[in-house]
Amino acid sequence: MAREIYITIYLYFFKMFFKFFNLFPLKEKIVFVITFGDNSRYIYEEIRKRSLKEEIVVLYKGSSYKHFLTANQVQLIPFESANIVHMIRSIYHLATSRFVLIDNYFGFLSATDFKEEVECIQLWHASGAIKKFGFVDEATKYRSKRSQKRFSDVYKKFNKVIVGSDIMANFFKQAFDLKDENILKIGIPRTDFFFNRRMMEDAVNKLLKGNPVLSDKKKILYAPTYREEGLAHFDLKLDIQKMYEELGDEYVILLRLHPAVKNSIDFPSLHPGFLYDYSSEDYVINELLLISDYLITDYSSIPYEYSLLNKPMIFFAYDMEHYKKSRGLWEQYESTLPGPIVKSTTEVAKAIKDNEFDLQAINKYAEVWNEYSKGYSSKNLVDYLFKKRV
Repeated sequence: MAREIYITIYLYFFKMFFKFFNLFPLKEKIVFVITFGDNSRYIYEEIRKRSLKEEIVVLYKGSSYKHFLTANQVQLIPFESANIVHMIRSIYHLATSRFVLIDNYFGFLSATDFKEEVECIQLWHASGAIKKFGFVDEATKYRSKRSQKRFSDVYKKFNKVIVGSDIMANFFKQAFDLKDENILKIGIPRTDFFFNRRMMEDAVNKLLKGNPVLSDKKKILYAPTYREEGLAHFDLKLDIQKMYEELGDEYVILLRLHPAVKNSIDFPSLHPGFLYDYSSEDYVINELLLISDYLITDYSSIPYEYSLLNKPMIFFAYDMEHYKKSRGLWEQYESTLPGPIVKSTTEVAKAIKDNEFDLQAINKYAEVWNEYSKGYSSKNLVDYLFKKRV
């Protein structure tokens, strides 16, 4: 209840300031509002490559600003912070920008009334969807009517949503109550990385130089998604000691926890030489995918990008029935995954030892989910933004 009151007050003041700044003329400016930042950085690089003179402003949450630390001529402003100056500057830029590009759900959109010429584009932060979101998220039905109306007001502000596939377009239309004209089939900008040989070679060399031990090992990336009940106290369900006993010194595990998870346990110290923690945001997930020989995940969106590399993946869905009820999974989850669904550490280790993976199925999965992501998604989006000038 207290949280809802706080949100209502915040949005009231946001709306008042926005109305005032909306009286100002629009500028040739792009505002990125980010909590992830990877898609936005690729788009920024494409804009700068073309020497376009657009003013670039990045409103960031958390540590997503790191994607823009080396960017030239960019205004970086903390977003939704307690600093009133930052708040007012943010609202000013949002009200006077020709384009607003976001990569997550942002409640402030419910308090905006953009001018007709403004375009708000949802970049999102996942190439595909396993768990439900938006209106079809199981948890949404338990939210207050005020919250549900706010969600609806936010989704209505999306002029376009970028997608990498037709199947994801259908999910967005259901989750955000969108129509065909709201869908932009241009691919996912950050997947351009997997079509750039030089960038991939540099990334692999950097990671292996940072930890030479990995060069001679088979690398298993374990990247579970978050659970609402486990955000503050993470519980590692994969039995690392059992994995070592089953697989031996030939393998190592690279742990990548979801950014939202708070973890205070030093897992590598408990399993020295076998487990390495790469959860820090100093490490880019797509780079970790490159050096990994196997992926273990559950309901994360990581498999969509990993499938582009045509390497084995295992779905450690130990709490699938509970997750279906609490969050919801799209109906295709069990029938279309290109790898075994397992419930225990023993089954995980067995899948790796047996090595019975269907690489053809993984390739087909990649084609379906990355239908429009072919290495020039950033170019496609910039073409769309500046179609009258390119």
